[in-house]
Amino acid sequence: MARIVILGAGESGAGAAVLAQKKGFDTFVSDMSHIKDHYKQMLDERGIRWEEGRHTEELILNADEVIKSPGIPNDAPIIRQVKDRGIPVISEIEFAGRYTTAKMVCITGSNGKTTTTSLIYHIFKKAGLNVGLAGNIGKSLAYQVAECNHDYYIIELSSFQLDNMYNFHADIAVLMNITPDHLDRYEHKMQNYVDAKFRIIQNQTDNDAFIFWNDDPIIQHELHKYGIHGHYYPFAARKEQGLAAFTEENRIYFTEPIAFNMEQEELALTGTHNLFNSMAAGISANIAGVKKECIREALGDFKGVEHRLEKVARVKGVEYINDSKATNVNSCWYALQSMTTKTILILGGKDKGNDYNEIAQLVKEKCSGLIFMGLHNEKLHAFFDGFGLPIRDVQSMADCVQAAYEMAQKGETVLLSPCCASFDLFKSYEDRGDQFKACVRNL
Repeated sequence: MARIVILGAGESGAGAAVLAQKKGFDTFVSDMSHIKDHYKQMLDERGIRWEEGRHTEELILNADEVIKSPGIPNDAPIIRQVKDRGIPVISEIEFAGRYTTAKMVCITGSNGKTTTTSLIYHIFKKAGLNVGLAGNIGKSLAYQVAECNHDYYIIELSSFQLDNMYNFHADIAVLMNITPDHLDRYEHKMQNYVDAKFRIIQNQTDNDAFIFWNDDPIIQHELHKYGIHGHYYPFAARKEQGLAAFTEENRIYFTEPIAFNMEQEELALTGTHNLFNSMAAGISANIAGVKKECIREALGDFKGVEHRLEKVARVKGVEYINDSKATNVNSCWYALQSMTTKTILILGGKDKGNDYNEIAQLVKEKCSGLIFMGLHNEKLHAFFDGFGLPIRDVQSMADCVQAAYEMAQKGETVLLSPCCASFDLFKSYEDRGDQFKACVRNL
């Protein structure tokens, strides 16, 4: 019996363990951190052995294959030992893809992928398709392959997941954009990060589809390198030859495979970035054969994604917006661009090699104050102190919201759009956003 070891017992790892055991593998799960009770129960009910708080080498280095959580860096000591033994290391998505013939609609990008993934799923569900939501959101793909029988999976893929995918095949691949992110995981080399994102199109055939933002300079520069086989479906704001979607006179036009259009003001999501998200989602559904009437309706009644430009409350004439999912500078740029009032901007967290020049002009134009929330704000001060804006340092969400309450004037907006990962003060960006919402509602 072949042995599979899963490193990390979160949603991805626990799901992989369920599928591995179901397929008859000798399965073992190891996590250096504490395993949540929900996942322990999932493993215990199936008799899957696990350990937490350590990696026992003799129980790991005898594996025939290792499935690695995307949160574990490729240079982690245990991963180095596994590779030194010549043991293959794959992702949960790679593993799950071996055991399903479902159509895979896969979305990646530095920004917009969660909204686009959720929007595609919403359209497919509305069309009555048998569809699962997986990857960075929803149940793990492996768990769904083990326990469900979907015809389609809509999968949000991070660069970390793509790193350990080799034979997985995306029937529809969506690449929203590429801007600097996670460079601390890629030797601070942008090309390494770009190469990871383009892994989404590996293994595509002439029957597959590749959807991408035509105006992204990095995508345009890199397209010729990868021997792309799938049919191109580019989208952009302005009408150009060969686009699958574009805008003209406040209408969105979808050109293929079925041509149709709709008023921009009918879209549920506002802002330029959400226009592109809606285009990518509409093209994906169009390719899958969803009727144009259904696509129009679904693009018009989508409710949005939690922690992404989420309106929390209006307190004494001040709007509070939770954009905790903005864990890189470009994502914050989109958020600031959409602001129509003067803004108190909350920044900070675990820096990932950020270059704040991208938002400098918007901060000068739109911000009336800054709040730095984190344990190490030296880099933020070095960049922003010369802007002449009021700045407050805080190290808890309660203090952060209180500072925002004191700084914001009636008619302004308080925007949590941190540019950084959350792990210095919070468990996750969800935890950060949840705490922000709770503190705002307690004002």
